Amino acid sequence: MRRTVPAALALALAIVLVAAPVRAADPFPLERLADGGYALMLRHALAPGTGDPAAFELRDCSTQRTLNDVGRAQARALGEALRAAGIAEASVYSSQWCRCLETAELLGLGPVQELPALNSFFGRNRDDRPKRLEALRRFLAEQPTDGPPIILVTHQVTVTAITGDFVRSGEGRALALDGTGAPPVAGTTAAP
Repeated sequence: MRRTVPAALALALAIVLVAAPVRAADPFPLERLADGGYALMLRHALAPGTGDPAAFELRDCSTQRTLNDVGRAQARALGEALRAAGIAEASVYSSQWCRCLETAELLGLGPVQELPALNSFFGRNRDDRPKRLEALRRFLAEQPTDGPPIILVTHQVTVTAITGDFVRSGEGRALALDGTGAPPVAGTTAAP
């Protein structure tokens, strides 16, 4: 009986540690992005509401939750903060949702490339979660560990799935690219 109790405790502790969300590191100095080997994973700027309307269509922004004026200002301010930190351009990837694409464009850091792996899997898209995360982890593993800055504009559910941390609109997590699909969080960025 004594051997079962420690084994059961060890199992319970392991489950808690695996299930516990990873807490993000300290604030990440944006200047460090220029050192190379980092991806900044951002939640899109403020788009009031939750999820998308029932009539949502990927290529029709009028059917989606979109940025409001505060969100647009937030995205521009983040782009300005990145430029002030010495990031004049970056490889910018975005979810195909309009609020993400607009956030990415308003950053003003270079051409925006759509990356379906960054698409949401909230609500009716829940079944897409495994394939999206697998594709995103593969993408992260393929990025150079010393390459130029990468900006990934996505959704709260995606950031949380990769980092274990909840982010608000316009917030981000810097990932230290390490050749794996699970790069460690190097720090946090606050929304402007």
